[in-house]
Amino acid sequence: MAHILLRHRDIPGIHKLDTYQAHGGYDALKKVVTELSPDEVIQIVRDSNLRGRGGAGFPTGVKWSFIPKAPGDKYVIINTDESETGTFKDRELSEKNPHQIIEGALIAAYAIGAKAIYNYFRGEFMDAGYAFEEALKEAYAAGYIGKNILGSDFSVEFNTHFGAGAYICGEETALIKSLEGELGQPWSKPPFPAIEGLYSKPTVVNNTETLCNVPPIIMNGAAWYKSMGTEQSSGVKIVCMSGHVEKPGNYEVPLGITYRELLEMAGGVAGGKKFKALLPSGGSGPVVVADALDAPLTYEGLTSFGSVMGSASVIVMDETVDMVWAARKMIHFFKHESCGKCTPCREGTFWMQQVLDRIYAGQGTEKDLQTLESVANQIKGKTLCALGEFAVSPVLSTIRHFPEEYRAKLKR
Repeated sequence: MAHILLRHRDIPGIHKLDTYQAHGGYDALKKVVTELSPDEVIQIVRDSNLRGRGGAGFPTGVKWSFIPKAPGDKYVIINTDESETGTFKDRELSEKNPHQIIEGALIAAYAIGAKAIYNYFRGEFMDAGYAFEEALKEAYAAGYIGKNILGSDFSVEFNTHFGAGAYICGEETALIKSLEGELGQPWSKPPFPAIEGLYSKPTVVNNTETLCNVPPIIMNGAAWYKSMGTEQSSGVKIVCMSGHVEKPGNYEVPLGITYRELLEMAGGVAGGKKFKALLPSGGSGPVVVADALDAPLTYEGLTSFGSVMGSASVIVMDETVDMVWAARKMIHFFKHESCGKCTPCREGTFWMQQVLDRIYAGQGTEKDLQTLESVANQIKGKTLCALGEFAVSPVLSTIRHFPEEYRAKLKR
């Protein structure tokens, strides 16, 4: 099947405007500004059941509909911060198929009445950002961005912005604060960004992959998009396969495929070793074991296994992996990336790392295991953003699935 998002794999040179236009590029934008009202655009996206591809899975059309209809400054922000461990899909799209992202963002701006778009790149994504800016220059020169686009009343400016490489800025309110030049820290909601976002104006924040889906939905219709995937999880998803697999990389698949099928697509476990566990959404999702391999890749598929699909950054671990070591690596990451605003997260991740270090060194006790679980449970549900929840996932899930590995390290 031809790719819908990773189109550069089928069409060499699609990152250039001429090639993109030769294959239907910007036809969706032309259709929108000449044939559809903003409300009609929102309804098409809503009917398609496109859900946020950054991990949260919130319906995109519903998110757009929250923006007030009254005139005034409004903004669209593309979240290309892509900080999640094991996630590398948005940078490929930004480098290899940037015009589809630009077109999707322009359609979003038209739908909500925004006059400015910002693409927020992770600080380390300089190459991807520069490639995107080249495409942006082409789109400006061709009249797809700026004043009276394609002879219509629609005008919008488009800018790129580089963050400083903070995981927390993947959270939309922290991203907004960073874009404003303040500390990248989340705020307590309400107010929600749809009402008071960037510069306290109505703002939509969408993931890069999410917006990349918009042009084909406009051109082919909501029913076409819903014909792929499942009833609750429509369309296609880019899955980042890494870890102990023979063929790591990005795979574009219809939602509903099983994790076992994904593992087979990636060539199976590397070196002929046995499968042990996988992280379905990078470090932020609870570890699952072999009994979850036949679960579908959907937003609801792993609920009964106590985990989530998230951004679909699948990290596979073989039989050689020490799960206490893995949990320790992940808690170190979250402790380092905590913004420090919430006491349970700031202090809790510090203490979980201390206790895990002690257990891993063979100096831990049964009491330390109880402390580990106690601290994790005191973080859950008590932080402004999801980082606290993410931080406890690797610890609690590895204790649940591999208690014997923890006890084997306890001091005798």
